[in-house]
Formats: sequence, C-alpha cells, structure tokens
Amino acid sequence: MPGFILTLFLAFFVVVGGSDPTCKPVPQSGYIEGQCPVKLTPVRSQPLHGIYTEDVTVEVWLKTEELCRFPEIKICCSQCKTLRPQCGKKKHHKRIVKCKRSSQWWKLEDKCQQAKNRETVSVFFNGSCSDNYTVKEPVPDFDLSVNPSSRSVNVTVNATEQVYTRWCYLQDSGDCMESSRPKTIDPSQSKSAVHTVSYLLPCLCIQAYFGYTDATRKKKCMFLNKTLIDFRDVFRSSEVTVFSSSLKWRSECPARQLNISASLCWMQHQHLCTPVLDFPPENKNTSTLIYNTSLVDKHPQMCVQFSTEGINNVTCPFKADKPSWEVHIGMGKQSIWVYINSSSPAKFLTQLCVLVERGCVPIGAEESLATEGNHTEKRIIVPPGILAENPCLQVWRSDPALRGKRILCPDYTHYRSGTYAAAALMLVFVVALLGIYVYHVTKSAALGLLNIQKPLLLVCSTEQLAHVTAACALASMLQGELGATVHTALWTQSSQSQARMGTSVADLGPLPWLYGQWEAVCEAQGKMLIVWSAEAKKTYKKWREKRKDIDRTKNACFSEASGMCQKTRVELKENLKQDAQAQRNCKKEKAGRKKGSVKSNEDKELHIKTEPSTVIEPVFTAVLTCLETALQEGKSQDVAIVYFQGLSCSRDIPKAFRNVPRYCLPQNFSGLIQGLREVGRTKNGKFSWHCWPRLISKVLTLFLARQLAQRLQTKLPQTRGNKRQSLSITSSINGTLAKTEKAQVASVYQAENCTRSGAPLLSPERTETLCSQVSHD
Repeated sequence: MPGFILTLFLAFFVVVGGSDPTCKPVPQSGYIEGQCPVKLTPVRSQPLHGIYTEDVTVEVWLKTEELCRFPEIKICCSQCKTLRPQCGKKKHHKRIVKCKRSSQWWKLEDKCQQAKNRETVSVFFNGSCSDNYTVKEPVPDFDLSVNPSSRSVNVTVNATEQVYTRWCYLQDSGDCMESSRPKTIDPSQSKSAVHTVSYLLPCLCIQAYFGYTDATRKKKCMFLNKTLIDFRDVFRSSEVTVFSSSLKWRSECPARQLNISASLCWMQHQHLCTPVLDFPPENKNTSTLIYNTSLVDKHPQMCVQFSTEGINNVTCPFKADKPSWEVHIGMGKQSIWVYINSSSPAKFLTQLCVLVERGCVPIGAEESLATEGNHTEKRIIVPPGILAENPCLQVWRSDPALRGKRILCPDYTHYRSGTYAAAALMLVFVVALLGIYVYHVTKSAALGLLNIQKPLLLVCSTEQLAHVTAACALASMLQGELGATVHTALWTQSSQSQARMGTSVADLGPLPWLYGQWEAVCEAQGKMLIVWSAEAKKTYKKWREKRKDIDRTKNACFSEASGMCQKTRVELKENLKQDAQAQRNCKKEKAGRKKGSVKSNEDKELHIKTEPSTVIEPVFTAVLTCLETALQEGKSQDVAIVYFQGLSCSRDIPKAFRNVPRYCLPQNFSGLIQGLREVGRTKNGKFSWHCWPRLISKVLTLFLARQLAQRLQTKLPQTRGNKRQSLSITSSINGTLAKTEKAQVASVYQAENCTRSGAPLLSPERTETLCSQVSHD
C-alpha cells in the first residue's frame, strides 16, 4: 500500500537456536483455501554426534486482516516457542495504518534446526489448526538371493552411502538375536556382500542399516514361506537336554514356528526305530518343548523320534538307565514263546503285529501275563495265514503302567532254512537240466531247426595259407555243426569225400567240376559261397581284361576266318602239354626232397615253395563268369560273398557285386547262418513255417553262431598270434591232366575262354593234411 509501511513485531516466549523468523508479502499461491495454512518441510542436515538430524522449515500463510488480530503461532521442536506477528507503523511515521480487508498475503517462515531422529516437530496456528512431522532416518533398500547348497545369502543394496548388513534369528518377541558380525557395503566399490549362515531355518533374517547411532534396522525374513529350507538343519541346530524326569528340546527358532511332533519308538537296529506311541509335550506354543519322562519305559532301546515336514531325528536318552524288566522270545511250531523277568511283580500285555513303515500294525487280540516270582512265560499261537507275513510281538507293562512298547521279531530265516535249502537244490537241478538241454539242442540242432537243408558250393579266391585254413574251417563247421552238404574243391580225394560229394575235382578237372557243381546246386535251390580276399580283387581286374580280349578275338574269328580260331586251339593244347610236363617234373622234385633231410614242422611251413595255384585260381575265375551270368539273370540272392576279418575288407569287393549279400566273419556269423537257413524255406514269397519255431530258431542261431564265431576266430592270424603267411599250396595231382585234357579244352570254349586251362591241380597230400587238421580242431 503506497505511503504505508507494515512493521512486524515478534514476541518470543522461548527462543530456541536457529535463524530469526521472517515475514514477507507473497502471492496467494502455495495456500489452498479451507486448509490449515501451515506447512512443514524437512531437509537432511549433518549428523549431530553421529545421530541422524534434519532441518524442518515452518511456513505459515497469513492475510493482512489476520495480522491486525494478533494471531498466535506455537512451534515445538525439542522445546516450544510462540510467535505473535503484529501490524503497525514505524515511529517516525505520523500516519496510522488501518486494518482493512485486502487480498494481500503474508508468509511467516521459521526453522527448527537439527531435529534428531524420531523427534516430532509440531505447529499450532491460533488454536484453530495444527500440523506435525516426525523425523525418520532413511533405511537402506536391499535384495536377497540364497544358495542352499553352500548355505550362503547374497545381499545387494540400493544406496549411495555405506550400509551395514548381518544375519540373525527372529524370536517370538520380534527381536532378532544377533548371530553374526556386520559386514560393511561401500557402494562406491561394491553394492553386494555374501553371508555364510550356520543353518537355513525358517526364522533366519537379514538386517541392513546405515551407520548412524542407534540407526533403524530393516530386516527381511525370506525363509518364512519354507521354500528354501533344508529341514534337516532344524535338528542340526536343536539341542536335547535330559533331566531325571523330563526332557527339554530347543532350537535357534521358536519351537511353535517349526511344527515339531514327537513319538516314542523302539530301536530295532541302527537305521530303524519303529514308532510305538505318540509323545506330546507338556507345554505348547513356547520357544522350548518340555516332555515328561517319569512314566516312560526307560530302556536303552526306547528312544524319542522328533519329526517335522517329513524329516525325522531320533535321540535315545535312556542308554545309561537300567530297565526294570526284561523280555526275550523263542520260536516254536507255529508259535512264539515269551519269557519275562521283572524286578517286581507286574502285569504285562502282548500282541502280534506286522512291521510297516509307520509302526507295527496290531494283529489279533491282546494276551495278558503276570509275573510269578519275578518270572513268567507264555506261548503265543501264530495262525498259519499270519505266519507268512513274518509277524513280530509287541510287549508292554500294563500294571503298574509304563509308556512305550517293546517290539521283538523272531529270526524266520533260521526257521525256514530247510525249505530254502530244498528250493535252492531244486533250482540248481532245474538250471542244470536246462543247461544240458540247451547244450544238446545247440550241439545237435535238435528237431532240425538249425539244419541247413540245401547244398552249398564254397569257392576260395586265393592260395594264401591263412585264407585256405579259414575256408576249410568254415566248410567243416557248416557241414559238421549245421548239417549242410558242402561242395568245395578243397576237399580231399579220400573215399569218404567221394562218397560224400560224388565225383571229385581230380576226376573231372577244375572247370568241368565247377560247372557241374554250380548247375547241381542251382537245381537244388542251394547257395554259392565265395570266400573273397584282397588278391581276389586283382584277379577280378585281370579277368575283366581277358574277357574284353576274348570278346575281341571271338569277333575277329567270326569276321575274318576260322584259321585264327584253329590256331588258338593248337596253342591251347600246346600249353596243356607244357603244364602236364611241369606237373611231372614237380613230382620228381618232390620225391627227391623226401630223400633229403627232414626239417621241423615250423621250417616246413615257412619254406613251402610257391607255385601257381592248380585249382583255386581256375575255379575262382570260372565262378566269376557264373556270377556275372547270375547277376544278369537277377539271381544275386543265390550267391553270397564272405570275407574274413583281418584278412580282407568290404572295400576289396568290386562295386559290380554290390547287390550280392556279403558277410564279414566271424563278426556276422549269425547273419550268415540265418541267410543260409532261409534258402528254400519260402513259398510264393511267404514263410511256410510258424512264428514260434522261427523265434526259437533265431535264439538258437544266435547262441550257436557265437560259439562257431569263437572257434573260427582261433583260425585267423590275429587271434593265433602268428605272422600272416602268404605261402601258397603248390603241389598237384598226378595223372589227372591226361584224363581231363580234352574236357578242359571244351570247357574253356564253353566259358568263352574266360580262364586259364591246363594248370596243375591242388595237391591231395597238402589239402588233406590242412583240411583234416582244421576239421579236428
């Protein structure tokens, strides 16, 4: 107001530190009509002797007319003071200010400095309204993560100043019993700390607080939901104290938070205590549990089992006590004898029961006993139906009564030892008969399930001694163990062989014999087995080249003149004569060697003179021609290729024969037997025999194949440990070329000149010795 000066005079009843109050005109903003015109604004200040403090600013809005009424404003911090603002004119002014209504506002400000933690600042305005503010120090905000395996808690704070953390156990009073030293977290370096606790209990809490004096502590008890608790820690942290007539149980946490139950149990052995009676405490809803033991049957085997959340803990507090009575039992015929000795006259009760996980379930009626002269006995009849359940007997003293039952279980294993021995002997007898039966079935191919009904033609592809030995062993097993009729050029010329196989290769020559056997086996729906080797791959390549040359020569014969063919025949006959002469020379050299000194068996085998094969090579080259014809006619299933592990591999077999079944021996012996047995067993593409014989046959096949594979493995160089020998069988048969020369020449042209004719045949002496040794092995 122009021309006037408004002066405030403040009268103080009590002045308490801080700055002087001020009063200045302000706009109406900051005050809401109808509310108390008082506002308290706290500002954090420097701690006072380590105590958290705040400066509280007091703001009061006044109208001009209220100033003229001399309002009273009372402010209370640690002490109270009263302010009385007045409106007037300074002394040097002659005019007097009149109080009139005006829209002008005045704001009175004052400060309550360094108000301590938990201190309340109150403001009363003219007795009409008031406001107050209580100083509260800040508490840190933090998060927790638990690692149950290591019993550790990681604390992460969200603060800018140092925070102290520790773990404790919460008590019924709400206080947290200190159990660890605080850890300091400096946010400028790290905002987390790890606490390792002793036990993960439901009452475990983490406290966090700032470093002020008597600072407020914030706690989090994250295990109250019982999701991260190992309840075994409840009993690890518990303590049992035994008194003469009572038992006290306590833990770090209040007992009522843990839901502890107790029962008397009878210790059968170290890891089995059978509950016999509930054992409630005398006090409930307390921190510790007290149990009355004055009427308990105090026996070293009578124990107390504490339980919570499915976890049990057994303690035996009466191990040092001497029992007042003893009982033992004995077995009778379908009965149990009970013998009781008591230090004083008493009555007892007995009852049969069956042990289960949660106790001994009673069976039948209770039977009473009374001691006479401190001793009594009684026979308890066990019904036959109950005897099979191995019942036990529970005994307890009924007068004067004692709490707890003793459980005694007879030794039924000794009682039934005779039955067990007879059953064991019977089982051994049955197993022995079954083993003998299985042995004879697999040995003799009982009921013909394992017999190979169709004939087999086995052809060897190399002259190597290891291959010939393995081929002879395979032929001997197929014929001797599986009853197969095996035709092979390796068999000897003995009368037994001729009677078994018909005309031998020595009578006909390699090629006529081979073509005759091939045709006979095909007509009988048999199978041809070709023993492949690494050298067979080279022979196959040479054969392919000769086939191409022969085809070109044949075409030239038909196109140019027949003179060249006649010349070829003459050359072939000349070659035959030369080979016959070479055979006769070999015979003379052999006779000469017999007159010389005789070396050891090992030296003979290592110094066998290598000569071109007499039977194996021409027979194998002829088989290649027959195999090619069979493949062209779609009869690849009539032929199978076998190769011996360690002597050859599947890569040695040409790709042209990829549709021919192949077997690696002895690894795939069962597959070979199964493939040979299925030859001729089908009719119209369907099996003509039932499922059960087929199933039994497959089981016996696996068993027999395993035995034969082990026998065959002994014939291979890897198992026997000998060096691989590449010595060939060199001697030939005397007098056979003269008989079969013409037949061989005719067979050469039948085979389209595919193989070399006129070679000397396999020595009967060498082959007989080799194959007979393999058969005997």
